[in-house]
Amino acid sequence: MANTQRTLPLAATALTAVLALYITLVAFGNITDFGTNQQFVRHVLAMDTTFKDDDLMWRAITNEGVQDAAYVAIIAWETVSAFVLIYATWLWIRRDHAAARRMTTYGTLMLMLLFGAGFIGIGGEWFSMWQSADWNGLDAATRIFLISGVVLIVAQLTPGEADASRRP
Repeated sequence: MANTQRTLPLAATALTAVLALYITLVAFGNITDFGTNQQFVRHVLAMDTTFKDDDLMWRAITNEGVQDAAYVAIIAWETVSAFVLIYATWLWIRRDHAAARRMTTYGTLMLMLLFGAGFIGIGGEWFSMWQSADWNGLDAATRIFLISGVVLIVAQLTPGEADASRRP
């Protein structure tokens, strides 16, 4: 049991740090190279590379102002997620396991909401991103959703300070 109390926090620290690094680089890239993924969001929302089924095209958002507002909201969410996960990593390093677990939970859930609900659910299904050969981010979104879930599970398995003090 004592070995688990050392290795799980180490795993949680490393995995949280990996997610923090990833989403920090994503947010930084989207801020410093705004136009690249701006085009991605515009095409997904406009549904201009889908099968253009008349039963679905009413969902398309072609107003560039609305498209750009959605993109800015995504970047803001990514940036806040990055700060939460960086803070969680710092808490893991400080061995404040209860607070680290809580912040890791917040950060991973933020990523799961963005990539699961945002990209997979809304982008993939509502805006039919799965139909696009050129603007389909479902594989990447699924990958980050699943990795975030693994980190969340490891963080939840890690005993907090209150849990550790109850053990014999």
